[in-house]
Amino acid sequence: MTTTHTNPALTAPRTTPRTAPARGPAASRARRKRVLHWIAVHSIAIAVALLFVLPFVFVFLTSVMSDDQAMSGDLWPDSWHWENYRTVFRTEGFLDWWKNSLLYAGLGTLFTVCSAIPAAYALAKFRFRGRRTAMILVISTMMLPPQVVVIPMYLVWAQQFHLSGTLWPLIIPMAFGDAYSIFLLRQFLLTIPKEYIESAKVDGCGELRTLLRIVVPMAKPGIAAIALFQFFYCWNDYFGPQIYAAQNPASWTLSYGLESFKSAHMVNWNLTMAATLLVMAPVCLVFFFAQKAFVEGVTLTGVKG
Repeated sequence: MTTTHTNPALTAPRTTPRTAPARGPAASRARRKRVLHWIAVHSIAIAVALLFVLPFVFVFLTSVMSDDQAMSGDLWPDSWHWENYRTVFRTEGFLDWWKNSLLYAGLGTLFTVCSAIPAAYALAKFRFRGRRTAMILVISTMMLPPQVVVIPMYLVWAQQFHLSGTLWPLIIPMAFGDAYSIFLLRQFLLTIPKEYIESAKVDGCGELRTLLRIVVPMAKPGIAAIALFQFFYCWNDYFGPQIYAAQNPASWTLSYGLESFKSAHMVNWNLTMAATLLVMAPVCLVFFFAQKAFVEGVTLTGVKG
């Protein structure tokens, strides 16, 4: 009987040796080539981004300079003066301007959203005689400049309601609808399939319950878009507070108070830039955290006419 011995070296599976990643000048050239290709492809986007970012960088760097250096042509601070922001906050009336801006923007946004939702829902989903005429009237109000009606409106609020010197003449009208918000939200609601609404009605939901339980959750991007638009408008509004609250410094907003601050510190550009940055910061933060819903809401509007 013959026994056959097998050599383990011959039966072992062969493994292909791993090739070490390329290193040295060749890898460096390839990496540099990829970077240059990426920059070439995104050159326009990079240029536009720098166009928007560099002014903010300039404002920030100037805000932390000393008084003398802010008046010079230096672009980088020799020493960082963070106390400039403390000086701005300690300016008389600045915190009151903050509170007034929050009141104006917060209540204005809330009233606009609450009034625009039912109006936009009716124009988008209801079928009634004169629906197109009503929509044309809503759109036509957007063509009327506010400067045309400012005098009669001021006389009404000042003489009839005695609310001059306050922000209420600007806040109260928002509870009765905003044409642009109604139009924008109506375009978004047209994209919601009617089958969802019909199913809710089959299950016994009334119009109000259908609006609150079905339509509003599905329209969150559109609602977020009109809310952000209205918040930005109220926060940056200069014309309205100038007309109704100019005679009462206790009712000034940041947009109007910043002009007074600039006049009082016209030679202190570091303090002016610090105040400007504090006025811009809330708007930038709100958009940064809500940009996804904002972009989605704006993108989906107008898909269906």
